[in-house]
Amino acid sequence: MKLLEKIEILDAGSEGNAVARHGDMVVFVPYGVPGDVVDIEVFRLKRSFAEGKIIRFHQLSENRIEPFCSHFGLCGGCRWQQMKYESQLHFKQKQVEDNLKRIGKFDNPLIRPIIGSDKTQGYRNKLEFTFSSRRWFTGSGESDSSPALGFHIPKRWDKILNIDYCYLMDEPVNLIRLEARRYSIEKGLSFYDARNNTGFLRNMILRSTTMGDLMLIMVYQNDEPDVIFPMLDHFMQVFPQITSMFYVINEKKNDVISDLEIRHYSGTQFITETLPPFRENHSPVNFRIGPVSFFQTNPEQAGRLFRLAAGYLSPEGKEVVYDLYTGTGSIANYIAPYVNKVIGIEASASAVADAGVNAELNGNTNLRFFAAETEKLLSPEFISTHGHPDAVITDPPRNGMHEKVIQTLLTVLPLKIVYISCNPATQARDMYLLNNRYTLIECQPVDMFPHTQHVENVALLSLA
Repeated sequence: MKLLEKIEILDAGSEGNAVARHGDMVVFVPYGVPGDVVDIEVFRLKRSFAEGKIIRFHQLSENRIEPFCSHFGLCGGCRWQQMKYESQLHFKQKQVEDNLKRIGKFDNPLIRPIIGSDKTQGYRNKLEFTFSSRRWFTGSGESDSSPALGFHIPKRWDKILNIDYCYLMDEPVNLIRLEARRYSIEKGLSFYDARNNTGFLRNMILRSTTMGDLMLIMVYQNDEPDVIFPMLDHFMQVFPQITSMFYVINEKKNDVISDLEIRHYSGTQFITETLPPFRENHSPVNFRIGPVSFFQTNPEQAGRLFRLAAGYLSPEGKEVVYDLYTGTGSIANYIAPYVNKVIGIEASASAVADAGVNAELNGNTNLRFFAAETEKLLSPEFISTHGHPDAVITDPPRNGMHEKVIQTLLTVLPLKIVYISCNPATQARDMYLLNNRYTLIECQPVDMFPHTQHVENVALLSLA
C-alpha cells in the first residue's frame, strides 16, 4: 500500500468519486469533497491514475457537511451526501460542461443554470429492497447469520446491508420494510441466499405517486399460498395506505421479474401519476403505472423535464415528431396535444403496451408506437411510410444512441433534435457525430437525483 500525504481534493468525478492529483497522476477516492486536504491510501496503481481511500483529514472543505443518513458510505446510494447541495449542483453543471468541451469539442456551449430539485429527500417514487440470509455487518465489514432486508453493498452482488431508515422515499416505506422484516423473523420465514439460490423471501418493491397511490410488490422463491396470503393480508391490515398489491414467484438466479407472471392480489391493478400540462389551457397528463412499468423516479423533476423538452420543440400543431427510445411513451403522450403526430419507437414490447394504454387514457389518437430496436426499425424506408419528422426527441439509455440511428438522422435531417440524456459523456459523443449538420443551440441540465453524481441533460440541436 502506498500512502499519499496532505493531498488536496480538486474535483468531483462523474462516477461519484472525488479527484485529486499527485504529480502527473490522477487519484480517485470516494467520499471526498473538493477543498478537503487528506492522506490517501492507494490500493490500485496504474500508469496514469490511482485509486485509493481517505484515511486521514488534515483540512475539511467549506463545502463539506455532516451526512444525514446513518448508512452513508456503506449502501452506496447517495455518494455526495457529505457535500452541500449547492456544491452538488455546481459539480453536476461542471460535469456537463466538461463533457461537451472534452468529448463533444464544443468550444463555448450555452449551458443554462442547472434546475435543482425542490425535494432533496423523499423525492423517489420507487425503491427495491432485497432479503438476505446473511446481513452485512457494518462494524467489521463482514457478514453474519442474522437476516437482512435492504440494499446491495456496492460491487457485492451477494451482500445486503440491512437498512434501518432510508431518506429517499416518503413514509410509510420505512415502516413497511421494518414490519416486513419483523413479521418474517417472527414467523420463521427463510431469507434468500443468493449464492445457493435458496430461501423463501427474495424482494420487496414499493412504488408511489404524488396522487397518494402506493403499490407493494412482494417477490418469493416458492409458490406457497398458505404462507404468502397471510403475509399479504397482514400488510393490508397494518398499512391501509397500500392501494395496489401484487406478488411474484421467482425461481431464477437473478432478480428480474419483468419476464415473470405478476399476480394481482388486492386493490387496483395500477397506480396513477399526474403531471401538469405544457400549456395551461390543456388538461393534466395522466400515466398509469403497473408493477413493471418504467416511469421517471423523481416525478416533480420529470414534469420540469417534459416541459423543457416541449418548450424546445416550440410546437405549433402541425409537426410530425419521432420519439426515439420512447419507453412507456411518457414524453410522447405529454407533447401529443400540441403536435400533429408522434411516432414512438421502443425495444421493450411491454413498455410499448404501457405507452398505448397511456395514450388511450389521455385521449391521444395521434400516437403510433412500434416495438423494435430503434437502430433496426428507423430507416429512410420507415420514414417514407410514416412521415418525415419535423423534429426528433431522443432519450437513449446510458450508452447513448446506436451509430446507425445517428447515420439515419444525418440522412433524413429533421429540423430539430431534442436530445435527453442521463449520461452527458455519451450525449457529447453523439452530438459530436451530428456536429457537421447540426448546431448545438443550448443545453439545460436537470438534477433528478440529489445526493448522487447523476445528472440529466437536455440539448437542443438545430439543422445548420
